[in-house]
Amino acid sequence: MISAGSIGMPLHFGKVPNFLSERMGEMGDAIIESIVDNYGKSEVLTRMSDPNWLQAFGAVTGMHWNSSGVTAVLLGGLKRRLNRKAHELGLYILGGKGKAAYGTEKQINRVAERHSLPGTELAKSSRLTRRIDNNAVQDGFDLYQQYFIVSDEGEWTAITQGMNKGSRRARRYHWHSPTVRSFGESPHSGIMGIENQKVLNLVDPDAEDLRKNMVDLTKEKPSEIVKAVRAADLPNRHDVKKDDINMSRLASVLDLAYNREIENFEDLVDFHGVGPRTLKALAMASEVIHGDSTRFDDPARFSFAVGGKDGRPHPIDTKAFDETVEMLIKSVDKSKLGDDDKSSALKRLHNMAVKGETKGSPIEFLQDLIDYEWRHAESSGGKTFMGNVVKGITRKLMDTQNPLLYGKSNDK
Repeated sequence: MISAGSIGMPLHFGKVPNFLSERMGEMGDAIIESIVDNYGKSEVLTRMSDPNWLQAFGAVTGMHWNSSGVTAVLLGGLKRRLNRKAHELGLYILGGKGKAAYGTEKQINRVAERHSLPGTELAKSSRLTRRIDNNAVQDGFDLYQQYFIVSDEGEWTAITQGMNKGSRRARRYHWHSPTVRSFGESPHSGIMGIENQKVLNLVDPDAEDLRKNMVDLTKEKPSEIVKAVRAADLPNRHDVKKDDINMSRLASVLDLAYNREIENFEDLVDFHGVGPRTLKALAMASEVIHGDSTRFDDPARFSFAVGGKDGRPHPIDTKAFDETVEMLIKSVDKSKLGDDDKSSALKRLHNMAVKGETKGSPIEFLQDLIDYEWRHAESSGGKTFMGNVVKGITRKLMDTQNPLLYGKSNDK
């Protein structure tokens, strides 16, 4: 079981362009298929129930590392792709953003009828997750998205998201059916978006007395407000800083990719001819597929895979992106035919990156890396949500985002 924490997400501007949304869908599709192929469909639901993993998943596919838009863009794109082959994978993504969420229960009933599942019970679970997140957790966030991901065996993960327009923040709530023993007490697998403010959470196990006195709660402000535990906070800024990432993990991937450390390992011969940026992206995609639950507490690190749509930490490298997608798809296709070599090679690549973390890392290299990748983007056709990178202009425009959106005081 991947454990979940709680993280706040700022709202960003900048529509996801078609060049990126299509690639995100292709890579996300390949990653999900690889997880099913290696670990089964239940593992996909387990990982989806972890807010940190989902944020890392979005970052490795090119979405901005701390954006709340990961939910709609990534899950929306996966819904269109995975549902077409649900008969093979055994997974359905139902619901969506805004009006698309209204038909969730009808969609659940159609899937339940197809696979002889308890449709009434599943629809009730979906309804209760939405109501609890909107009403029992009174935190000032109005729900505007609900996704219900269900297997053909009846296991499910629910993901809802709320928005607070006043603070320009979003919060995402995660549920997983194996961990829900009661809808009245501590049902969430994780709440992403609980910052350091206090909230009234009527499904917290410590709130039993509050639940017993709900009539009184409606008449006066309770003296004890339940404070969220394990709270973390993705900052109100776009830039990636050293404190946002595990530097030794990033350094190990860079060592494999740029210093050609990989050439020393015969069992990774499949990757010897791969360019460094593609190899870097492959290593990080492999971590999303094979990494254990301890490795997703720094989702910003995964934004170095192919870059981010807002040019943070650097623009999207479409060549590395396309090569990575191609290799991921080939590994899945060959595995379906009984050839597990490429799929196993991806797992070995991840294992080698993990082993390399014991070497430590230079004290300072992050800004040098970001500058290096920006120079490459300016000379080799990098892209942001604004289109092709223009030398001397695009980066200056991207640098205006922090003060424009959040003010200079939040640029830290």
